[in-house]
Amino acid sequence: MARRRQAEVRPLQPDLVYQDVLVSAMINRIMEDGKKNLASRIFYGACRLVQERTGQEPLKVFKQAYDNIKPRVEVRSRRVGGSTYQVPVEVSARRQQSLTLRWMMSAVDGRPERTAIERLAGEIMDAAQGRGGAIKKKDDVERMAEANRAYAHYRW
Repeated sequence: MARRRQAEVRPLQPDLVYQDVLVSAMINRIMEDGKKNLASRIFYGACRLVQERTGQEPLKVFKQAYDNIKPRVEVRSRRVGGSTYQVPVEVSARRQQSLTLRWMMSAVDGRPERTAIERLAGEIMDAAQGRGGAIKKKDDVERMAEANRAYAHYRW
């Protein structure tokens, strides 16, 4: 742990198309090697694909997927008297966002579709319907927290 003050959180600017901070965070998560323009093209291309395939507003589908993936609880390791316990703790809003976007991108990377746009669109649509790799990861984390509920009194 750092002994100095905690790093301040810099607020994100909303994206240009949807004027949404969450979309901006997702584009930043997609971005590799500073290529934000490419990341934007991938995200907005996926939004167009979602629009074509579902006929719904892509931002609404993305938000639905985000809400479905967002974890409520997770486990943290806590050492008590020589034993290490997996203690379930509630997840802060900031960590929920980072975990959700991280899990979504790792699920996108594992998908079989050919292009990044198709993979991202597929994962967004799957997550909005309650299935897909990111949903599985969330369920695993929450199942682990439920299994270790007996150690909740070790919370700090």
